[in-house]
This record gives sequence, C-alpha cells and structure tokens, in this order.
Amino acid sequence: MIKHLLAIPILAAALCPPVRPAIAWHSCEDTRLAAAGARCGEIRVPLDYQGDRTISVAVARRPATGHKRGALMVNNGGPGPSLDAVLLDGPLAAQYDLIAIDPRFFGRSTPLECGWTTGDYLRSAQFASPDRPAFEQSVAAAKSLAARCAPDRELLPHGSTRNIARDLDAVRAALGEPRISYLGWSYGGYLGAVYLQMFPGRADRVVLDSPVGPDAYGPALTRETGPADAAALADWATWAAVHNGQLGATAADVLSTVDEIAARTPFRLGEYRIDAAMLPGLLLTAVDSDAFYAELTAQVRVLRDAARGLAVTPTPDQAERLALYRSQDVVAEFGFSAGVANRCADRAAARDPETYWRDMEAHRAAEPFFGSLARQITPCAFWPAQPAEPPTRVDVTHSALVVGATGDPAAPYPGQQAMHGVIHGSRMVTLGGAFRHGVYRSEGTQCVGDLVERYLLDGMLPGGDVTCARPA
Repeated sequence: MIKHLLAIPILAAALCPPVRPAIAWHSCEDTRLAAAGARCGEIRVPLDYQGDRTISVAVARRPATGHKRGALMVNNGGPGPSLDAVLLDGPLAAQYDLIAIDPRFFGRSTPLECGWTTGDYLRSAQFASPDRPAFEQSVAAAKSLAARCAPDRELLPHGSTRNIARDLDAVRAALGEPRISYLGWSYGGYLGAVYLQMFPGRADRVVLDSPVGPDAYGPALTRETGPADAAALADWATWAAVHNGQLGATAADVLSTVDEIAARTPFRLGEYRIDAAMLPGLLLTAVDSDAFYAELTAQVRVLRDAARGLAVTPTPDQAERLALYRSQDVVAEFGFSAGVANRCADRAAARDPETYWRDMEAHRAAEPFFGSLARQITPCAFWPAQPAEPPTRVDVTHSALVVGATGDPAAPYPGQQAMHGVIHGSRMVTLGGAFRHGVYRSEGTQCVGDLVERYLLDGMLPGGDVTCARPA
C-alpha cells in the first residue's frame, strides 16, 4: 500500500467551467471493460479551474443491468487508475450506472511521469531512518526525486484532490445527472469526503470506506500510522504463533524473533543485502487474511534464517519485492510521480529536513520499529511547486456511511472516526478487531456488506453506529 491550513470557503460554482463539455464516448481498449458492456471516453476539463488550459480525463460508464435507480461514482483508491472500478458486480451493478474516472495525471488522464525509477521511488517511500546516516540518504533520495519533477512545475499545483473532485462534478454534469451517489475505498474515501464538502447538493448516497482523517491527507499522510502498523504486526504475530509455531509459541515469542532479525542487520539474503532501514517496509501489513499472514510468516522465517547466517532462498513474493528495490525501470502504470504530486498539491510540506529528524527522534522510544518509516521525509519537502489553494476543511451536513476497521494499519481508526464526526448526519459501520485496509467486499464481511447495500439500494442508514464482528 500505505504521510494546517484552514480552507478558505469558496463557492464551488465560481470555480466551475462556464461551458460543460461532452464526453467523447468510444469502445474500451481494456478487454475486461469491453466484455462487461462498459463504454469509455474522455472529457476536457480545466487544468486550473480559474484558467483556460484544459487536460483530458478518462471516463468509463457501465449501464445498470436491471432497473436503474441512478448513477454511482466508484473509486478504488490509491490514488491511481480507477476505470476498472466499474467492474463492480452484485446488486449495485444491477441498479446503478457505474461511473469511474482515472484521476487527473493517472492512467489515461493526462499522465504525469517524472522519470522516477521503481527502485529510486521505493527506496524513498519504503525505507526507514533508524540512524542519522540512513536519514541523510533519505533526504538525498527525496531531493533527487523532487528535482526530476521540476520540468512539470506548471502542472504540479493542479493535481490536488480538490481538482479531482471538480473533475468528478464535471463528469456528473456531462452525464446529465442532477445528483450522483458515490462509493470509494481508501484514498477514494477521502476524495468522496472532499466532493461532499464542495458539492453537497449534487451528492446523493455516499459511502466512504477506510478514509484517512479529514486533516491527514497530504505530505504527512503516514505520520500517525506507526502505532497502527505495530498493532497490525502484533496481530500477525498472534496468528503465526497459533497457526504455524515455527517463529515462536506465543505472539511475544514471534515478535522477539522480529527483534532478533532487526538486531542482526545488516545480513545477506541470497543476492540481496537486508539492512535496518529496509526491514520495517518489508514487514508492513495491509490485510489480516490467512493467506497474507501465511505468506508473511514464510517471509519472516526466511529473514530469520538468513540473519542467522543460513543459506536460504527468498519466497517468490519476497524475491519479487526485493527485485523492485533494485529496479531501474520507469513503470508509468505505478503512478509514483502522480501520487506524490497529488499529496504535495493537497497540503504544504515542512521544508526543513531537521523538522523530520526531530520528529523521528521525539517518537523513537514510543515507535521504535515503524516510527521513522511513518514519519519519513518525502519529496514534498523539496517540491518545485506549492499548493495552488488551501486544503479542504471537511465540515458538512449530509447523510453518508463511513466504513472502517479498528485496526486499519494504513488509515488509523481514530482518523476514520474523526471523518465520521465532521460529516454530520453520517453513520459509522466498524469491523471490530480487524486489521485491514478496505472493508466492504473484503473477506467475510457480510454484516458490513448488508448495511452498505441497504443504504445504497434502499436509502436506509442504520439508526446509529454499528459494529460488526471480525470473521473468525
């Protein structure tokens, strides 16, 4: 996966283009979309909603397979390409036209690519700073990535979530829909909240699954995730002790094995060198499924044996991950440049590297393993452009359903609760005791699914907040 200025109130209508362009529809190049009966197209939208220059945004539409009750905008999160969100199946596809866009600068929507290699980006985004030399390397990596985006400085301020929300509304208008419903996961949950704040009269039924807190999205997106990452790792350790036992008989024993691995860094794992900066990123979790936990257990066993000097072979998934850290390929589909540009455009970043180092040092005792990864400096500290406008302050009255998990390692639950608190009239559905990011339609969550679909299909919000049990 998966770190304050108050927004100046602006009338949304004042920032909308005077003429609504049409969508140029055609068949979808993606065979999955075509086979599902979707149509694809492009719409021209302003680069800057106060200017004349336009960019192209890709759109997909899949008509309702049954009696249509409206249009549902779907976003898979990331941020990243999301046209395939219209492949959503089940009762929602029967009663809604499913609409999705690739957000600006991603996928087919005027893609932004600064020439970042996969390895260079991952060494910036997934390496921690356990000591000062590692931090200096992270500073240099962030500065180098930012410099490569300088030729695109005219585009960079306009990649914000606010502008993506305006693009969504331009699509809504082009479709002739007076109001549109919305379903988004992860970043898509935050995007939905921003849309709701900016265009409350144009939103119908809104579901925000695993959103970050209302003030969290931006350069410091991950800053508060250290404790949640540690709790998720402890949940895995409990699973490993019960279901495997090779790393320890209890969760404490398993975590002691992790401590042993960290204490023995650096060491060789086949052709790869594993050091203390790399290890936290290798042990991040995103889902609490048996399959994911079993794979993580196998990987930690390989790391333990390598740390002890044994000749071992990485698991296939582990080898693929380690190879990415070395890769000098520029893979546009990953959208690394666009993702960072989006966060840098949403909120201004601290520019002094010492700010980040002091933050890490102040939290090192409380967050010894994941803290310096969560609080790491990013390219936004050296970004060649500043945000074009203040961030969105979400504080709106509207019906909505906020969905989350108490142990979400990527969007900590307190932030999800805060989002629920600033959308007055919303209800919250919580998957209790779960350590996953993204709940609706995840494994074993019928309780959540029933509540989400009852709201989107019948308009019935729960009478109060609801907690569903984590599947056994």
